Amino acid sequence: MRETLKIKLILCPIDFSEFSVSAYQHALSVAAHYEAKLVAQHIVELWRHSSADFAPSAGLYEESCQALRESGKEQLQEFVKKHTHREIQPELLVQVGVAADSILSFAQSQETDVIVMGTHGRRGFDRLMLGSVTDRVMRRAPCPVLAASKPPHDSVTASNEQHFHHLSRILFCADFSENSERALRYAISATLEYDAELTLLHVLEGVPSPAKREEATAAAAERLDKLIPPEGRKSLKIKTAVRIGKSYAQIIELALEAQIDLVIMGVRGRGALDLAVFGSTTYRVMQLGSCPVLVVRSSNAERGRRDTKICCRSTRPFGLMCHLYTSFCGHDPYLPGNIASRIEVRCPHR
Repeated sequence: MRETLKIKLILCPIDFSEFSVSAYQHALSVAAHYEAKLVAQHIVELWRHSSADFAPSAGLYEESCQALRESGKEQLQEFVKKHTHREIQPELLVQVGVAADSILSFAQSQETDVIVMGTHGRRGFDRLMLGSVTDRVMRRAPCPVLAASKPPHDSVTASNEQHFHHLSRILFCADFSENSERALRYAISATLEYDAELTLLHVLEGVPSPAKREEATAAAAERLDKLIPPEGRKSLKIKTAVRIGKSYAQIIELALEAQIDLVIMGVRGRGALDLAVFGSTTYRVMQLGSCPVLVVRSSNAERGRRDTKICCRSTRPFGLMCHLYTSFCGHDPYLPGNIASRIEVRCPHR
């Protein structure tokens, strides 16, 4: 039997929105189940505070930053006190910076095992074109991202003000690409860990005729069956499903029908040039679905991940320029073509 994946460190970014409450409850549950360390992180973004951004001197600017940091710390302490109903005591972390960059920097430097986030927080205005903070983290994170929009239906057991999310039914979305191989390992591991039922789903789009539809469905079902590990055919509760239609709609529909507790999807981790996030299957399932989604980047994306160090003190997107040192080879998501290069932008803080 395959060994289950270990989760030792969980990062939960919090912006005090209703979506943060849901994400934090899921993070607490995962931390309790795996006996993992939980870090509750809040990022103070100065672009939201004009008094700091337009401080007339460096001294006043630092004072404003410190005051906002202290305020954020107090809010985070109150949030954790209000929403923590179990023995777990998370580590609190308050930083000044850009939300997505600060989250990614911590996850990379501390070797985080999973990031748990709300599907969107306060930055709703940029979801159509640029995607949410969650979307940007999802595509660049060095670890899987669990996106939660609301507590799952009957998978929540309440007892003496304690919330426990038990995973009884897991849905894995298979597209038969390299992107989903790593995600499948997480799906099988979670199935083992929670003694859950796993459904392997493939959605066929654009099947032209009834005759070809039957043939394509049979072929897809056969490929799904081959994904089941030989050692798990008797011990694991696994079934397969093939549907026809729009991928995101069929995933959401099946999740509702089967009362799925967790959807697991693999992504390629693409860059800004092809971030059509509003039309992507993963993004729509995250935004419109009824249960949390675990997004796992492909092994290839992980191997090709850039070695990026971000200065979390960068707080003025259109003013101060952050230190960014990047070394990469092959295709860089922010530059066209295959380029092997090194970029260095000096930070005024250094």
